[in-house]
Amino acid sequence: MSAGEIAGLIAAIAVVLLVVLLAVPLLKLGRTLDETTLTIRQVREQSQPILSQASTTVTHVNANLERVDDITGNAANVSSNVAALTSVFAATLGSPLIKVAAFSYGVRTAAKKKREGAALATAQQSAKDERRARRSSRRAA
Repeated sequence: MSAGEIAGLIAAIAVVLLVVLLAVPLLKLGRTLDETTLTIRQVREQSQPILSQASTTVTHVNANLERVDDITGNAANVSSNVAALTSVFAATLGSPLIKVAAFSYGVRTAAKKKREGAALATAQQSAKDERRARRSSRRAA
């Protein structure tokens, strides 16, 4: 065996060792890719029912929102009707009722002042009569 053959044999062994050393990480990488592919497949299979349920839920929510819109519109109509009824009531009964209330307040106030005035006049007259009585009793004495 010559030196060239030994060198060729050593080179061949080195290439085989290099291939074996590179094959191990390549095999591990292949297994990792297989596991990744399997995981992606499982995630896709499990996410499809979730997405279909989410779509169904969104459809139901949209239907309920349409009903809420109808209810809100009806509530707006009711509030406008109540406002109109209130203005009609205020126009037909409110103004006369306010006038009657103001008139009755005025009458009550006037009657109260008249009673107070009469009582005050009576008190003044009795005080005046007492003073006269005292003066006449002083003059007589």
